[in-house]
Amino acid sequence: MASTDPKTVLHRYLQSARETMVWKLDGLREYDVRRPLTPTGTNLLGLVKHLTGVEFGYFGATFDRPYEGPIPWLTEDAEDNVDMWATPEETRADIIGSYRDVCRHSDLTIADLELDSPGRVEPWPPKRRDVTLEAILVHVIAETNRHAGHADIIRELIDGAAGLRDGVSNLPDGDPAWWARHHDRVEQAARAAENR
Repeated sequence: MASTDPKTVLHRYLQSARETMVWKLDGLREYDVRRPLTPTGTNLLGLVKHLTGVEFGYFGATFDRPYEGPIPWLTEDAEDNVDMWATPEETRADIIGSYRDVCRHSDLTIADLELDSPGRVEPWPPKRRDVTLEAILVHVIAETNRHAGHADIIRELIDGAAGLRDGVSNLPDGDPAWWARHHDRVEQAARAAENR
């Protein structure tokens, strides 16, 4: 039976979202994990890079538990949006490795603190700066799942692969012809609604 301890449950949801993020890159060539597929440049490896900073800040600085490892793109003079894409010199292995290292550091924070342990998010508005571990866990779960949704769509645009996590698509078992018919039906419904 799964634990019902609130911290354990929250941590399990966070870990599941983390695993999904990394899994979305599996089996893709280097170009595909980096290529921008939205006008704002959203790409798979950039999402993982961004979440490294999310974990670093919320579970490190917020609770005065500094992470000692290097994260070169998190500097005071970093250019805007540098955490959302990978330079040619940054390897997939290094970015995923940094993400996993920072997540391990976050896991220590989660293990060591109680859900009501206080923290402070300096960049947030004064009325919201004072937080608890519970609030940050919920915030980072939401942030990670939000980006997992982005990753799911980006991955589907690349090679058609979609799903909740490895081994669980959470989608109907349609073959490509079924999905083509479904797509056409949704398109026809959209056009019919537009022309009503």
